[in-house]
Amino acid sequence: MLDPQSKPVPIGTPGELNLGGVQLARGYLNRPELTAEKFIPDPFSDRPGARLYKTGDLVRCLPDGNIEFLGRIDHQVKIRGFRIEPGEIETELGHHPAVREKVVIARETQRGGTILAAYIALREKSSVSNHELRKFLRQKFPDYMVPSAFIILDSLPLTPSGKVDRKSLPVPESERPEQEEPFVAPRTPIEEMLAGIWCDVLGLKEVGIHDNFFEVGGQSLLATQVISRLRKALQAEIPLRSLFEMPTIAELAIRIAQSQAEDTDPEEMDRLLAELETQHLTLFLNPGRWGKFSKKGCI
Repeated sequence: MLDPQSKPVPIGTPGELNLGGVQLARGYLNRPELTAEKFIPDPFSDRPGARLYKTGDLVRCLPDGNIEFLGRIDHQVKIRGFRIEPGEIETELGHHPAVREKVVIARETQRGGTILAAYIALREKSSVSNHELRKFLRQKFPDYMVPSAFIILDSLPLTPSGKVDRKSLPVPESERPEQEEPFVAPRTPIEEMLAGIWCDVLGLKEVGIHDNFFEVGGQSLLATQVISRLRKALQAEIPLRSLFEMPTIAELAIRIAQSQAEDTDPEEMDRLLAELETQHLTLFLNPGRWGKFSKKGCI
């Protein structure tokens, strides 16, 4: 198992399977370019002219000496600057007791970005939620390797040769991913503004105020986009760590309101508090007036 520089990788680390020895073929028939690409000089042999064959298979050597197949090198993807081996994610998904078939691919979003999507067929009489699968993978991988979308299918489409037909896999819908918390719509202008920014950045139709940003498709680079949009909208300095410490709209809205309150002079604060008391009294006497906050989704 070798890395891209043809150096051996440690036990447990993914690398490309290379084959060598006297039994190795000389190359591809009438394909000199491909032969030069795949049949490389063997740096570990003293035999003149010895070659290694780059199989394109991604594998890793286990402590017990067995070799685990992870996928194909040509399925590698680069998302947000990170080079990702979907085969590693597929292998880990295969360890979940409810998963029977699985494939992970990169998909283009409607907004021009790229996300990881996992397509899964479950074992008979098994069930699992997207939240459970996401939590399962987070125990093993960093956030950028956890798929943004999980699509459960009855079975994976296959080509005539029996391989997964990746072109036939359905496009993930821009719906709110399944969450443990029930959907609660924005209730205040600040929550509506936050929900609108989240929807735009994440490419979703709606998000609830108790949804965790990092469990509905968010990750570090998207978090910087959210904070940048907030700073521009509020004309205020908001630390990036705020979203990591308060990853829901409800929590972040409270922090923003507190920050705005700290920057308000006492007289203005008295006026706002008096107005807030009036609004609370109006809400108590005529709750239907405020129904718009419970019915609105993303702006």
